[in-house]
Amino acid sequence: MRSVWWIGQSNSETKAFLDPGIESGKRHYWTRKTNQEDKVLDDKLNHSRRSFVKRSAAVSTAAAVGPWIISREVLAAAGQVNVLMWSDYLPPGFLNAFKEKTGISVNYTGIGSNEEILNKMKATKGKGFDICSPTNMRSLQWEPLGLLTPFDYGRIKNLSNVNPAMLRVGDDEWNFGGNGSHWLPHIWGTEGVAWRTDKWTPPRDGEMPSYGDIWQPDMAGKTMMRPHSGMLGAGLYLETTGALDPGAMRAAYADEQTMRNTWQAVTDFCIANKKQVKLFWNDADTQKNGLMNQGVVVGQTWDGPPITLMQNGDPVQYRAPVEGSLAWVDGMSLSKAAADIDAVYAFIDYCFEPDPAGKSIDGGGVDGWGGHGYNSAVLGADQFASSNYGTMFGSVYPGDSLANLWPWPKEPQWYADVRTEYRNKFVNA
Repeated sequence: MRSVWWIGQSNSETKAFLDPGIESGKRHYWTRKTNQEDKVLDDKLNHSRRSFVKRSAAVSTAAAVGPWIISREVLAAAGQVNVLMWSDYLPPGFLNAFKEKTGISVNYTGIGSNEEILNKMKATKGKGFDICSPTNMRSLQWEPLGLLTPFDYGRIKNLSNVNPAMLRVGDDEWNFGGNGSHWLPHIWGTEGVAWRTDKWTPPRDGEMPSYGDIWQPDMAGKTMMRPHSGMLGAGLYLETTGALDPGAMRAAYADEQTMRNTWQAVTDFCIANKKQVKLFWNDADTQKNGLMNQGVVVGQTWDGPPITLMQNGDPVQYRAPVEGSLAWVDGMSLSKAAADIDAVYAFIDYCFEPDPAGKSIDGGGVDGWGGHGYNSAVLGADQFASSNYGTMFGSVYPGDSLANLWPWPKEPQWYADVRTEYRNKFVNA
């Protein structure tokens, strides 16, 4: 029997369920809650399908009388799509297969943070980039910039392959000005704790790690983290010790004064214990290198980089900590300055095909494909990942880990600015 876990909040934040059933090696998907929500989304998708069918019929009719009418895919074959995306999301196998199928070249600019995406897009007013990849909770920071344009669902043939609860995030939180979704889900994952299995074991039943393990005296000079999320993890640990009230880190999103009170306490703790930190990371390669070559024993990391090391047989384990792993969905947004729209929609459709989406998780057993190690928003993608996929997933999310996820809340710009202030105090201390 499949079970369903609530991972959203009861207010305007994302309402979704995560299905942790792993029957027949199936992947875990977010599914929506209410029949009314199902009806609304079904009506929207049906309208989009009808629009697509009408356009397809028109093209077919024209083709019957005019051989010069060429399909969008063929027209796009000579094009290029400029993608601003997280540095490990498009493995070589994906890029090669997409080029082979469509003839479209991908100009791929890899990034390591949402701030980098925002800064690059603002610097050029979106010019030079067709697709960028913000994380789901950043909508409040993007809406006032006017850099994005809504998607035309009718042009995305594979839209029905996308997990509907994740798709609804775009409909609900990225529907700027009521003009339609400016965000499509692509890849989801978590941030938790990774360690060298040949050098350390979590001191708890079931070998469950804690964010607090990073701050223990025996790990001085042997840990790594991304500064701002490492501070969040420290705060979640402090909630368990009584240094902060339970729920303080989430309550900090309510208003600036509440946040400052909480984050000042977190910053004081992190600065007092900064000797723990061997390095600060900002991308996937830095995390891998830290664990394998730079003496890191325990770190707060994304799931993808250490899982990739695990799949390679390296002595590394990633696992959701007892406080809950931080959950996110990275998406795709359309730049208002996008040049080759046909190429853009061909790229999006290919991202939503289960075969390349699944193989891109862990290579799918295909030599040279590569893999990002995260999770796909495409339904059925798990069937094209490797046979070890389900086993690996169970290893990193044991027990009630999926029930205990900590979804990142929506971030207003004031929150991001104040967090950067405290982050800089910690890094520069």
